[in-house]
Amino acid sequence: MPTPVSTATAEPSYLSTLLGIARPFLFLGVTSFGGPVAHLAYFRGEFVEKRRWLSELTFAEFVALCQLLPGPASSQVAFLIGKHRGGMPGAIVAAVCFSLPSVLLMIAVAMGVMTITSAWLTPVLTGLKLAAVVVVAQAVWTMGKVLCPDRERLSLCLIAAAGVLMTDHRLGPIVAIVAGGVAGLFLLRKLGIPTVSYVDKANPGDRFRGLVMLGVFFALLMALPLLARLNPTLALVDALYRSGAMVFGGGHVVLPMLQNEPAITGLMSDKTFLAGYGAAQAMPGPLFSFSAFVGAMSAKGLWSIPAGLAAAIALFLPGFLLVAGVEPFWNRIKFSPRVRHMIAGANAAVVGVLLAALYHPLITTAITSSKDVAVVLFAFAALVVWRIPVWAVVLGIVGWEVVLASTK
Repeated sequence: MPTPVSTATAEPSYLSTLLGIARPFLFLGVTSFGGPVAHLAYFRGEFVEKRRWLSELTFAEFVALCQLLPGPASSQVAFLIGKHRGGMPGAIVAAVCFSLPSVLLMIAVAMGVMTITSAWLTPVLTGLKLAAVVVVAQAVWTMGKVLCPDRERLSLCLIAAAGVLMTDHRLGPIVAIVAGGVAGLFLLRKLGIPTVSYVDKANPGDRFRGLVMLGVFFALLMALPLLARLNPTLALVDALYRSGAMVFGGGHVVLPMLQNEPAITGLMSDKTFLAGYGAAQAMPGPLFSFSAFVGAMSAKGLWSIPAGLAAAIALFLPGFLLVAGVEPFWNRIKFSPRVRHMIAGANAAVVGVLLAALYHPLITTAITSSKDVAVVLFAFAALVVWRIPVWAVVLGIVGWEVVLASTK
């Protein structure tokens, strides 16, 4: 009778695979400053060129899929790279290791804001608010050039911005994005759509698991608003989950969505909200880590740590459920002209939503003098013209405000 193979040798092998996934993603989570585009460049260099975990074509497919879905695009790409390397456990390890450093840093920022009362805290918060104006302005500029390259999409962008500003309702950004997608279906038919045949590599088991993930996504989307009536904690989780489920266009779009949620605005002033958002710009990793700041501000003392982690999970989770659910069907839908038109229209509306947020609440709250305008213009030039890293610009603005306050 043959001796059964011991599983003791197999387990360390799989464990070593997960540890091999964890190490580079944890390093990138600590060092990858610069936003989603920079993150993707880091991923390509690390996993396509250096480690050769996947091909250029596969990496491009991952990026394309995550750009079309709501959620944190760079974190979703990390999720897919981990899944490609180590299955679903590898996906979870990659996503957690890439996101956790910035989440913990934002919890520390929130705890500092709640406990530090020294004189220099006011100029620090002022500097972070001005930094938020600069970073969102740069996002509008950059995304506008890419997502609104023609008259039709620029028109959708401006109409979306005007609609959000005129209604001033918390559902305004969501309605604008959905309307942009519907308008794109009818107005953007002239976009060139490549006709490429596909090869469906997904097996029935993958598709079944994908349907389960999509089922969980929609079940939470419908159930959480009902549970939110029970207590403020569930209301906060609902606000974060719904925002994460509707954030097309990157983490910057989180700002107008969260700013319109009563469960969040009741936790802190606009000044503190924008200061936390500004601090998130100076952090490595995904901008969605701002959710940890929001969650930590809802609790006191050491309870801020679990509250911040729970809030981060609530904002990140819908994006991960979507990408895990849609990926098995990706080859069937990625070349659909209707899908491409709808996504193009929704992306144009995203730029409009961000443009509206740049005016209110950012500019209306952060800029109070001509000196603030000068600082914002100088910092915007540093980002757009001189290509200085975002984190360096944020720290420079904060340092300037601290120095300015100390001379008064």
